[in-house]
Amino acid sequence: MKKAEFQRKIRKTHRWLGLILGIQFLFWTVGGLYFSWSNMDEVHGDHQKAHIHPLDANLSLVNPQDIISQIKAKDSINYVFEIRLIQILGEPHYQITYSKEHDRGKKIQLANAQTGVLRTTLSKDEAVNVAKVSFSDDATVKQVEYLTTTNGHHEYRESPLPAYAVTFQHPSNTTVYVATELGTVQKFRNNKWRIFDFLWMMHTMDYQTRDNISNWLLRAFSIFGLLTIFSGFTLFFVSQKPKKKL
Repeated sequence: MKKAEFQRKIRKTHRWLGLILGIQFLFWTVGGLYFSWSNMDEVHGDHQKAHIHPLDANLSLVNPQDIISQIKAKDSINYVFEIRLIQILGEPHYQITYSKEHDRGKKIQLANAQTGVLRTTLSKDEAVNVAKVSFSDDATVKQVEYLTTTNGHHEYRESPLPAYAVTFQHPSNTTVYVATELGTVQKFRNNKWRIFDFLWMMHTMDYQTRDNISNWLLRAFSIFGLLTIFSGFTLFFVSQKPKKKL
């Protein structure tokens, strides 16, 4: 192959690779700028989380074994995975995770830690009140949504369900997610997080779950990027004109 023809093919390949990768490089650059200039506490909504006073150490609490005995009376329980002491609207509660089988079928049971009375999952009103107490700013509730399923693009993806999504009338358009079985707030989502999430999806090129950085599309574009660089180097050297002899 003649040198001129080789140069033409390399130049054409480099141009098309640059065009294909240019848009993605733009998203990578814009995303990187947003990530590096963003305050992650604000993205996660940490600055909007109200201070919750800890429980008094002098509280008189029932023995968790008494709660487990009550669970056994109404359900099959062979394994206890976790017992947590939490607050629900200022009252101490046990959050007990258990199951009949070791590796599946986990269930949650809430119980008042002072009286030992088992309680049901959070109602809508209780979930809204939990969200209000957890949100530091003075804002009214704009919308309440009950979630039983989510998809890979939902901002509450891969989080405990069912849950109430409580959205506040606020410049940040913040939504507080409260898991009904756990009795606790799980996520704060605001406009800054939504921008971050979209740019993260474009950054990872995972358009299904948004969090898989080992997907084949990202790998392919990484290889194309290397090919673009190597084709540019090749074009630089083959385009050099020979020095004239003196």
